[in-house]
Amino acid sequence: QVQLVESGGGLVQAGGSLRLSCAASGRTFSTYAMHWFRQAPGKEREFVAALSWSDVHANYADSVRGRFTISRDNAKNTGYLQMNSLKPEDTAVYYCAVSRRWESEPTWDVVDYWGKGTLVTVSS
Repeated sequence: QVQLVESGGGLVQAGGSLRLSCAASGRTFSTYAMHWFRQAPGKEREFVAALSWSDVHANYADSVRGRFTISRDNAKNTGYLQMNSLKPEDTAVYYCAVSRRWESEPTWDVVDYWGKGTLVTVSS
């Protein structure tokens, strides 16, 4: 079993940056693909970014491509989401997730474990 704990959320002005972290328990983090999803108020949870266990494959939602970067440090059992040039429409709860199966744009049913989320608020 893998437990995921997100951190790094907060309030930031439009154009600013935040770095989210995802701390994973257990020794098997490196065998999972890692993902970030987000859920804005009144909207469904949506895919943001995905990274394979070997860092070879990465993919981003069109809405964040070029502004967000997903990364991981398997030695620290930690994943990251660097968010630059933030926009008010990026406001959401951001969730870290892992899956055994790699998909470039995973849906919720691919995910094996979820974190509880961290809130990002971008003011205009």
